[in-house]
Amino acid sequence: MNDQQYPTIRDPRASNNLVGGDGSGLRPPADDPLAALGPDPRNHATAASLGLTGRGGSFTGASGAGSAGNAGAAGFDGTSASGGRGIGINAIEPDDIDRGLARLDPLAVRPRVSSRVLCVVFGVLLIALGFGVWWACVHTENGQSYDELIWASLPESVPSWAAGLMDAVAQSWLVIAVSCVLAAIGLVCAAVRRRWWLLGQAVVLAVACLASTGLKGVLPRPFIINTASPAVNSAPSGHTILAVAATAILLLTVPRAARALAAVAGVVWSSLVGVSVMVGQWHRASDVAMSILLVTGLTLIVMAFTRTSGMDVPGRRVSSVSVQIVGSVLITGGLLLIVYAAYVVWQVVPGLSVSASWAVSGSIISAVTGIVGLSALAFGLVLALRQITAAPLSRIGLIGAPPAPPTSRAR
Repeated sequence: MNDQQYPTIRDPRASNNLVGGDGSGLRPPADDPLAALGPDPRNHATAASLGLTGRGGSFTGASGAGSAGNAGAAGFDGTSASGGRGIGINAIEPDDIDRGLARLDPLAVRPRVSSRVLCVVFGVLLIALGFGVWWACVHTENGQSYDELIWASLPESVPSWAAGLMDAVAQSWLVIAVSCVLAAIGLVCAAVRRRWWLLGQAVVLAVACLASTGLKGVLPRPFIINTASPAVNSAPSGHTILAVAATAILLLTVPRAARALAAVAGVVWSSLVGVSVMVGQWHRASDVAMSILLVTGLTLIVMAFTRTSGMDVPGRRVSSVSVQIVGSVLITGGLLLIVYAAYVVWQVVPGLSVSASWAVSGSIISAVTGIVGLSALAFGLVLALRQITAAPLSRIGLIGAPPAPPTSRAR
């Protein structure tokens, strides 16, 4: 037997990186990226080791001969043509598939390192900013005066068209019920889609947010000025944490087509709950701002550990126009509202220490605008980073050949 009697058939259309450069034909190279998926029965050496010998495109089992089609059927149903055990797709473990895909292209099972770093960096910054807002409004005279002015004046300053809505949302049972329903929808969505890693991420986020509510009994509130509001610490706001966390879980778990809609729902629900707890005098403005920043930071950190079933299917990863548009609008609009709120706060700072009447309207406008801006920025960031961690475009995630550049025709 020699190569002339049984020549190796090579596919002239195969890419160089899929065919051994040493002329090994269809035999996988030593560093075959799919070696974790099991041996390749097309290889003559592999077929012989499995009790199958190749000749002229046919395979002979240990107890009888079979055609190539029989051998192929034997490979796919897990049994050989002679009744013995062969190579079967059913015998391949999911972990082996993940390892094989990871060796072929790491982006198939994990986001880019840069995306994960962005999640961690933004998450830590937002959490630090949340504690910074709390410190500025609790440990300074102007900060306590600002919170107190809003707490005392906001309930009487709500316009009539919004008073009914605020009163309706400012019901503890309603906030809890709606938030739990939103979170449950997200968890069920992950379970139905069999995204177990994603389901675990959602559970970890929920536990982390629940644990963060314990800060209320730990953080101090020094006495600086006389206040009509309770002198004890009230940060962070548990109802705001629940509202933001529930919609964040929904955004993490829904399919790509519904992510933009979930982000908009998160902004609306978080803003309504955040403003309503201030109108109902349940919490100070700094409590709400800290809650939004804390939950957003925790969400981004959890997203840094996205992998396997927490990502979109490689063959269906495409850029999303709705995510790009909604994410850009939320981030840009949120930043503009926050900058405007900061400018108004800077304008009213001279009147805070004396509780000047002219500082009341500015403080209220800055607080409401700031809460809405923080909600928009938070869900804009979560939406954008969720997309880049869940759907990184990889070599095996693209469908079809990449588009060729246009060629100019000679006239």
